[in-house]
Amino acid sequence: MRAVLQRAAHGRVTVDGRTVGEIERGLVVLLGVAEGDTDAEARWMAGKVAAIRIFDDGEGKMNLSVADVGGAILLVSQFTLLASCRKGRRPSFVSAARPDEGRRLYERVGELLREEGLTVATGRFGERMIVSTENEGPVTIILDTNEAGAAGGPGGIP
Repeated sequence: MRAVLQRAAHGRVTVDGRTVGEIERGLVVLLGVAEGDTDAEARWMAGKVAAIRIFDDGEGKMNLSVADVGGAILLVSQFTLLASCRKGRRPSFVSAARPDEGRRLYERVGELLREEGLTVATGRFGERMIVSTENEGPVTIILDTNEAGAAGGPGGIP
């Protein structure tokens, strides 16, 4: 599972000209689910997103989480985060989860974030979306369960 987190002053997703998800201050999270990902990766990712301290404290240091600043999450599915560009000129998406499992785990991450007490808005899985992000900082962080020692990676999820 791979996610791109953007600290945002505002984020919005539209589908066919209609707003389907919108937040003010918080995190826009683009989430790609990989083939072989499980609930363990979803739990790790939701926990990390909820707790990561990338908002400034009173001294200007990134020391606060999205919950600490009263922010929200805009969670957007994006299988293209799993693209491989190693061969040729056209990306391969064979490492992305199949749509049914990708949707299930994407929705599970949203549920887990809500269980953390966070407000979560979403895009629409599998739809062509327009995502607008007013990146604050700018601060952009990439999280990857394999690189973090999650299941399937070195060390495993505790």
